[in-house]
Amino acid sequence: MGYEKKITSMHLDVLKEIGNIGAGHAATALSTLLDKKIDMKVPSVKVVSFDEMMEMAGGPDNVVVSVFLRIEGEAPGSMFFLLPLEQASMYIRTMIHDRSFSFSDPPYSELGLSAMHELGNILSGSYLSSLSDFTNLKLFPSVPALSVDMVGAVIGFGLLEISQVSDYAIVIDTALKEEEVDESESVKGHFFLLPDPDSFDTIFQSLGLKL
Repeated sequence: MGYEKKITSMHLDVLKEIGNIGAGHAATALSTLLDKKIDMKVPSVKVVSFDEMMEMAGGPDNVVVSVFLRIEGEAPGSMFFLLPLEQASMYIRTMIHDRSFSFSDPPYSELGLSAMHELGNILSGSYLSSLSDFTNLKLFPSVPALSVDMVGAVIGFGLLEISQVSDYAIVIDTALKEEEVDESESVKGHFFLLPDPDSFDTIFQSLGLKL
């Protein structure tokens, strides 16, 4: 039986709680960085196929800004943070005080790319520290890889290792919202945490849950 058939609502609820704590830490860091109030929450945690995962991010042909990193240590896996081009551009313009910066207009300045790396580091670090604190597992992020590409290419690259042993991933979906912005205009950013298949047992055992 594949792990996706063993995961219960209880497992998903625990991951959602971890995700929400990580999102809280990330929102605090992001608010400080951008000097504006940012809320982040986790509306859903679910088991999806890789095709469904791409659809969640706007379809395989949708161009996004992506930060990808590998999780190393006692529960290896992958993390993605995907943002629409305009939203990513807006955050970077705020960070580097350059109103002309846009991910729709390459080539990109070194300062802008460096700021996006920093943004990815902060967000992924917040989630990883939350997961590590909950599980008491030693987890370390690799250096983030930044790309501006179609969702299919971005996710396909990150899933090469996982797809050899599974066709499913657990997705901790994340919504970002600026305090003054209407709910309907909140950013459809996505944070995907994909433990390698063997890591699920490790993570859930550390939380006292059997898979």
